[in-house]
Amino acid sequence: MIDAVGNPQSVLLLGSTSEIGLAIVRRLAGGRPIRVVLAGRPSSGLPGAVAALSQQGCSVETVDFDALQPRTAADVVAKAFAGGDIDVAVVAFGLLGDAEQAWQSVDAAVDLATVNYTAAVSVGVALAARFQAQGHGALVALSSVAGERVRRSNFMYGSSKAGMDGFYLGLAEALRPSGVRVTVVRPGFVKTRMTAGMSPAPLSVTPEQVADVVADAVRNRRELVWAPPPLRAVMSVLRHVPRPIFRRLPL
Repeated sequence: MIDAVGNPQSVLLLGSTSEIGLAIVRRLAGGRPIRVVLAGRPSSGLPGAVAALSQQGCSVETVDFDALQPRTAADVVAKAFAGGDIDVAVVAFGLLGDAEQAWQSVDAAVDLATVNYTAAVSVGVALAARFQAQGHGALVALSSVAGERVRRSNFMYGSSKAGMDGFYLGLAEALRPSGVRVTVVRPGFVKTRMTAGMSPAPLSVTPEQVADVVADAVRNRRELVWAPPPLRAVMSVLRHVPRPIFRRLPL
């Protein structure tokens, strides 16, 4: 279980090679020998992730998970919990895609919506059941500020994140009586492989900076956080900008 100062003994990462997800795992571990379960598709980056966490003293397990097959979520989560309780689960998988192709190709649109929304919902439902059964747990869902007010420049991605964000906020309310906690994290532009080649936006952050925000949120039982925190004020303003003006902004 998570100890009195907010340190978990076990972490499940859905999105096994996510740079942000792995940074969160490292931050939550804090150099302690915790149990880590990495769930995702086999990839060239997975052995390196396993080795790095093992070198830090973690006991690492892997489970195959394909976000394009969301109906497998219950089986994936069951395998992750087979070795014992999970204290913190981090939902960190996602698909950015090509913004223009995504709304002009049915296949691209379906893949993006499946990964970012349908799969996120399926694992959330499966995790909620497991956490309620074990009587404790914290669920961290990586959303995006792109979902707070959907922009023309990436409206397929933004709309899928808006749906995912809304689901996990609702899940937090549904699980509150059980004591299971849900934290929705809204990062801005994060400098990762996924955003390589893109011009960094103002208030850009690194995976490690997002991890610091997440660790603090888990420790202090916060349900909604922004990374970096000043984005909360920025998005509060942008949400209220009239649509004719909003569409002219260089976003």
